[in-house]
Amino acid sequence: MRRLAFTFCLCASVAPAASFTTAPVSTSKACFHKNVVCHARARSMDDGRRLLHMNRQQEPRKSSVQPLQALARDLVGGAAKRNAEQQRGSDGKQQEPLARIVLVAGFESFNLQLYNQVAERLREVCPELELTVLTDRDISEDRARVETVLARADAFFGSLIFDYDQVRFLAERIQRIPVRLIFESALELMSSTKIGEFTMAGGGGGGGPPAPVKALLSKFGSGKEEDRLAGYLNFLKVGPSLLKYVPGKKVADLRSWLEIYAYWNQGGLGNVLSMFLVLGDRYLLPKDTAPDPSTLVETPPQGVIHPDTSTIFETPRQYMDWYKGRQARATSSSTSNGSSSSLMLDGAPVAPVGAPVVAVLLYRKHVITGQGYIATLIKSFEEQGLLPVPIFINGVEAHTIVRDLLSSPFEQQQRARGIKGCETLRSADCVEVDAIVNTIGFPLVGGPAGSMEAGRRVDVATSILMTKNVPYMVAAPLLIQDLKSWRKVGVQGLQQVVLFSLPELDGAVDAVVLGGLVGDRIALVPERVRKLAGRVHGWTGLRRTPPSERKIAVLLYGFPPNVGAVGTAALLNVPQSLEALLRSMAEQGYDLGPFGDKIDGEALVAALKVMNQDAVVARGVSRLQAAVDHACSLGEECSYRVANKEGLAGARVVGQGIPPMDLDLYLSKRMTAKVERGWGGDLGSYKGVTTSANGEMVVAGLQLGNVFLGVQPLLGVEGDPMRLMFERDLTPHPQYAAFYKWLQGAGRGERGGFGAQAIVHFGMHGTVEWLPGSPLGNTFETWPDQLLGGMPNVYVYAANNPSESILAKRRGYGTIVSHNVPPYSRAGLYKELLSLKELIFEYRESPASNAPLRPTIAAQIARAGLFDDRPYPNAANGELSPEAAEAIATDDAVSEFDAYVADLGDYLLVLEQRLFSEGLHVLGAPPSPPQTLQYLSAFYEGGDVPAEALECAAHHSNRACCLKPLHLYCHCAEIKRLLELNTEELSGVLRALNGEYVPPGVGGDILRDGPGVLPTGRNMHALDPYRMPSPAAWARGQIAAAKIVEQHLEKTGSYPETIAVTMWGLDSIKTRGESVAIALALIGARPVKEATGRIVKYELVPLDELKRPRIDVLASLSGIFRDSFANVVDLLDDLFEAAATADEPTNLNYIRKHALDLTEQGIERSSSRLFSNPPGDFGSMVNERVGTGDWDNGDSLAETWQGRNSFSFGRGGERGTARPELLEGLLKTTDRIVQEIDSVEYGLTDIQEYFANTGALKRAAEVAKGPENRKKVGVSIIEAFSKKVEPQELEATLRLEYRSKMLNPKWAEAMAAQGSGGAYEISQRMTALIGWSGTADFQDQWVYDGVAERYALDPEMAQKLRKNNPEAFQNILKRMLEAAGRGFWSPDDRVLEAIREQYADIEDQIELGSGKFLEKIPERR
Repeated sequence: MRRLAFTFCLCASVAPAASFTTAPVSTSKACFHKNVVCHARARSMDDGRRLLHMNRQQEPRKSSVQPLQALARDLVGGAAKRNAEQQRGSDGKQQEPLARIVLVAGFESFNLQLYNQVAERLREVCPELELTVLTDRDISEDRARVETVLARADAFFGSLIFDYDQVRFLAERIQRIPVRLIFESALELMSSTKIGEFTMAGGGGGGGPPAPVKALLSKFGSGKEEDRLAGYLNFLKVGPSLLKYVPGKKVADLRSWLEIYAYWNQGGLGNVLSMFLVLGDRYLLPKDTAPDPSTLVETPPQGVIHPDTSTIFETPRQYMDWYKGRQARATSSSTSNGSSSSLMLDGAPVAPVGAPVVAVLLYRKHVITGQGYIATLIKSFEEQGLLPVPIFINGVEAHTIVRDLLSSPFEQQQRARGIKGCETLRSADCVEVDAIVNTIGFPLVGGPAGSMEAGRRVDVATSILMTKNVPYMVAAPLLIQDLKSWRKVGVQGLQQVVLFSLPELDGAVDAVVLGGLVGDRIALVPERVRKLAGRVHGWTGLRRTPPSERKIAVLLYGFPPNVGAVGTAALLNVPQSLEALLRSMAEQGYDLGPFGDKIDGEALVAALKVMNQDAVVARGVSRLQAAVDHACSLGEECSYRVANKEGLAGARVVGQGIPPMDLDLYLSKRMTAKVERGWGGDLGSYKGVTTSANGEMVVAGLQLGNVFLGVQPLLGVEGDPMRLMFERDLTPHPQYAAFYKWLQGAGRGERGGFGAQAIVHFGMHGTVEWLPGSPLGNTFETWPDQLLGGMPNVYVYAANNPSESILAKRRGYGTIVSHNVPPYSRAGLYKELLSLKELIFEYRESPASNAPLRPTIAAQIARAGLFDDRPYPNAANGELSPEAAEAIATDDAVSEFDAYVADLGDYLLVLEQRLFSEGLHVLGAPPSPPQTLQYLSAFYEGGDVPAEALECAAHHSNRACCLKPLHLYCHCAEIKRLLELNTEELSGVLRALNGEYVPPGVGGDILRDGPGVLPTGRNMHALDPYRMPSPAAWARGQIAAAKIVEQHLEKTGSYPETIAVTMWGLDSIKTRGESVAIALALIGARPVKEATGRIVKYELVPLDELKRPRIDVLASLSGIFRDSFANVVDLLDDLFEAAATADEPTNLNYIRKHALDLTEQGIERSSSRLFSNPPGDFGSMVNERVGTGDWDNGDSLAETWQGRNSFSFGRGGERGTARPELLEGLLKTTDRIVQEIDSVEYGLTDIQEYFANTGALKRAAEVAKGPENRKKVGVSIIEAFSKKVEPQELEATLRLEYRSKMLNPKWAEAMAAQGSGGAYEISQRMTALIGWSGTADFQDQWVYDGVAERYALDPEMAQKLRKNNPEAFQNILKRMLEAAGRGFWSPDDRVLEAIREQYADIEDQIELGSGKFLEKIPERR
C-alpha cells in the first residue's frame, strides 16, 4: 500500500484546488466518448471573446465534429510525415533530440496509452523533442532508470503524484531541470513548478502570479468562500485570453502555463500533442523548430450526457426535456423490457414515466477520456427503472451543481411557503430529483480539494443537502485498487478515505463499490450496480409510500442467550424507547393497528421473550400465539409473564415455519450451497438454531398494523454462540439467513415474507454487520449485503461509540441515528466509606486529643477493604490492625499515621467525586433540569464555572445578566439548548423512515469533546484516518508515555523493554489517536505531516534528543482499528522496520535488540509488532468462554487470547500472517501493558472486552515468561475522558470503579430502576467480575462480599431484579456461585447457602414459565 501525501491543487498561488482522479484506468472499447468530444467546438485560446462566450447560456450543442482520434490524425498526420523526412540526416539515421522531456504519470494510468501515442507522434512530427513516459510505479520498481532519465532531462512533466516517498524522491531530483510542470499533485511537488519566470515556490521568493493577476483572480466566482475553487476553474478557462493584455514576461509565462494546463486538462491525442509542441516552441527549441500546435479542442467544464445522444446538454432541464420525449416515444411504442422496470426504445432501455429521478455526478476526466463504465452505469440504472441525470463535473464544483441545478419536491414545497434554502437555485435550469449519487467521492464541497482539511465545509454541504432533503449516496468503482484485492482484503488506504470516510462527513449513506481495476481498465461489476439501484429504490420507495402504507420492521436484540438480554441495548432503555418511537410513528400516520395508543414497551418486550424461549420455539410457529396468550394470564410468581395485556395493543404473532430444504426460495442457489457446506451438508435433515421439533426454521415476531417487531436471530450454535462472528468463511446459520430474507419479502406464494420497506435496528448493537464477508466494501458474497437487500437500515446507536457504528454504517448500510448517553452522577460515599470520612475529619481536627479514634479508624479501613487501595506503610500485608493503631506512641509513628490518614482522606475525596453514568437513556427524552445540571457539572469538572452559574443555566433560561462572567453562562446555556434537542433522536429516525436526508454529526464524548458531539439524532460518523494522532492527542500521548516510563522506572529500577499498547477503534476515534501517540512516544518517534496537515510518516527522534532507550512496543489491535486505520498500520509497520534497522546500540534501542534476538532464533520479519485477530475476524473469544463457563483456569484464557491474536499486519503481504512464535517472543519481554479507557460509560468493569483483551493479554505475557521467570506484568490505565493525564495501575482502577459503581447503592438503585434492561446491565457486570478474577487475579474479597450483599442478600433489590428480568438475576446468582466454586471468593457458609437457595428458586420459576405448558394446550387449527 502506498503512503500518500495527497493534496489536490492546481497551483499553490493561483488556484488552490481543482479536479483530481485517484486511479489508473484506461480507455474502454465500449466507451461512448465520441458522443462527448465529437461536438466539442474547437476554439483558439487567443480568442478571448469566444472563450468568455462559453460561460453564457447556449443551446445544447449538436454533434457536428468528427471523433477526437480522427481529428488528431487530420491535424497532425500529414505534417508528421513531412517533418519526419526533414529531420533525418543524409544517411537516413534519426538525429539526436535537442531537448528531452520526462513525463511521470501518477494515478492516471487510463492516460498511459495516450501518452505513449503522443511520444510516438512527437518522434514523427518533431524529432527534436524526445518524450520519455514513466509511471509512479517505475520510481518504486526501477528507481535507477528514473534517476538516469531525470539527469538528462530538459523539462519535467508530472501529474497526479501523491505518494509521499515518490514526492520526496522527485522533488530532490528535478530542481536542476529548467522547466518543471506539475499538475494536480502533492503541494510539495507542485511548488517546484517553474516555466520561464513563473514559479509556484512560496516563501517570498517571487512565486505565484503578479499583483494585477491576483486582482483579476478575485473577480471570478460568486463571492462565497465555498465557491472560490469553482471560480478558479472559470479563470483557468479564460485566463490565457485575458492575460494577453497584461504586460510582463512573468505574466506571459503564466499565460503559457495556463495554456499548457488547458491542453492537458482537455485531454485527447491532439490536445496533449499540442501541449508538448507549445512547450517545445516557447521554452526548449530554437524558434520555428516545432510545428504549430493545433487549436484546443474543448469539452465543456460541466454538462449532462447520455450514451444514446451525441448532445451535451448544458442544463439538467434541457436534458429532462429530451428524456421526456424518449419516454413518450417508448410509451407509444408499447415495447417493454420483459418486466415492469423499464421501457424499450430502439433496443435501449428507457425509464418509465414516474420513475425515481436520480442525479448522477460523474468525473469529467473519465467522460472526456471515454471510460466505458459510464455508459454501462447509466444504462443499468435505466434497466432497473431509474431515470438517471448524468452530470459530469471537474469535482471541486459539485456543491454548486447540487445547490443551483438540482431541486426536489421538498425544496419546491418550502419555496412555495417563502423558505428559500438555496438563494442561487436556477429555477429555469434545474430539475427535481429523488436522490443524488456521487460517483466521485470526497467531500461534496471542494471535492478532491475539500480533502485538504477534512470536513472544513461540512456546514455548507449539510445546509445544501438539508435544503434538498433527499438521500445522498456515494458509489464508485475503485480507481486505485483492483477487483482481486478488493475481494480478498476489502477496500484499502486512500480509496477508503475517498469512498467512505470523507463522504460520511457530509451525511452520505449506503456506499457501494461498483467495481475496480482489471489491469489498467475500470471494470464495473453488474451485480453491484444493481445493488446500488436496489438501494436507491429502497430509499425513494419510502418517500413515495404514504406512512399509513409503509411496512417497517423493528429488531431488538437478545444476545447473549439465556441471560436476560432480549430487549436490551447498551446505555438505552429499550422498552421505554421502543414505546416512544412507536407512539411517534402513530402520530405521523403509520398504521399500528386500532389500539396503537395503548402501547406498552415492557409488555411488547415480555411477549417477545416468551416467543424466543427454546421450549416455545420447539413447538413451532403455530403455538407461538398460544404461548403469548398464556403468558398474559400468569401471576407474579412466574417469570415469563406479560403483566399488561392491554399494553400489547392488539399485537398478533406473525411468522412462518420454513423447512431448511426450502432455503433456496429465499437465497440464491450459490449462497444456499454455501450455507449447506457450513452447516452440515444436508439441509433436508438440518436441525439447529431456532428450529422446531419437526425441523422447521421458526421465523416470527409481533405485528402491529404494518409494523413488525422481532428479535434478531442468535449467532452461532449451542455452546458456541459467537462461532459465526469469528469464522470468516462460515455462513449465517439457516434460520438467521431465512429470517432476514423473510423480512425482505423473499419467497414464493405462501412462502412470501413480510416485505419490509425499511428495517430499524434498535440500539447498540446487533450482529448483522459483523457477519462474514469483505471487511470493507461489500461484495455479493458479503452476508450483510445479502441479508439486508435493498432495505434502508436505520440504526439507533449511542453517540459515544463512533467506532463500532462504522461497521454498522459501512458493512450494514446503516444510517446511524445517534442517541445521548445517560446523565452523569457523582459517586458520593456510602456506608463504611461515609463513616470513615467522618471519623477522619473528626480525628484531623485535633490528632492529639483524638488519638483514641485510631483503632476505630483502622478497623473501619479494614472493613471497607481500603488497605487494598492504600496499603499502610511498613506494615505486614499493608494492613494496620486496631491493636497496632492503639499502640502508636512515638512521634515518628504518630506522624506516619497522620500522613496516612491525610492521604486516605484525599483518596476518599477522589472516590466521592468520581463520575458514573446514571441509569439508561430513553430515546428522544430531553433531560430534566436536575439531569441537565448533572451533565453540566460533569462537563465543567474542576470549578471552571461557579456552581450558581451551572444551577442557573440548568433551571432557568433568562438569568444571564445576573451571572459573571457572561460568556461562561452563555456556554452553559448553549450546552443546555443542545441537550434539549434530544427530541431530534426520534425525529431523526422518522426522517430516515421518510426517505429523507439525515444530517451528519460527529460521534464522541461530551466530557472530552463538549458541545461538538451535540445534538444527537444525527447520522454519526468518525474521523479522517490520515490525521492520527491529532495535535491534542499527540500532546497527551507524550505526557502519558513519559509518566508510564517514569513510574515503571521508579517501581522496578529499570526501563521497561517492551510495553504492549492496546489500540482499539473506539478510543482511537474518540481521542483522535491517543493510543497511537503513546506508542510513538514510547518508541521515540513523531508524526510527519505534508503541506495539508495530513500525516504521511512516523519518523524516529534522534537518541540524543530522546535521552532514554527506545522502548519496544507490542501493538495489540482490535479488528475495527485494523480495518478502519490500515494507513496507520502501514505507517507503524514502517516505523518498527526503521527502528529495528537503525544504527544504534541495542542497550538504547530495545526494538533493535529484540529484532536481532528473534532473527537469531530463525524468526522471519522480526520487526513485526502489529498483531490482531485473523483477517476479517473480530474479538478474542475470551469473553465468550467466560460467558459460557467453558474454561479451566486463567492460563487457558491466556491461551485463547494468544491463539486469536497471533496474526501480524503491515505492509506488503503482511495482512494477517500467522506468527505465533514471534508473538510468543514479544510477550516474553513484555513488562507492562497500556490500556486507554475512552469514557465514563465504558469503564473496565462495565464491558467485557477489557478483561477479554487487556486482562487476557496480561495473563498471556505472564505465562510466556515460563514458570521459572513468571512475574506479574503491570498494566497502566489512562482515563482519556479526564482532563488530567495520570496513568493508574489496573488494580487501583478496578477498585475505584467497583466502589463508585457496582457496590454503590446510588448506582445500583438507578440501574435497577431501568426495568429489564437495568437488571441485564448489572448481570453483565457480574460476569465481568468473574473475567477479571480469571485473567488478572483480581479477587478482593470485599468486592464479592459487597455485590452479594447489594444484589442477592438485600430482599428488596433481589425481588426487583427477579421481577424485572429473571434470567439476568439468575446469571447474577450463578456468577456468585461460580466465584466461590473457582476459589475467587470465600464467603461464609450462611451467605453461600442463601445464594444457593435463591438460585434454586429462580431456576424453578424460570422452568415454570417455560414452554412446557404448551403440552396441555391443544394446537389451534
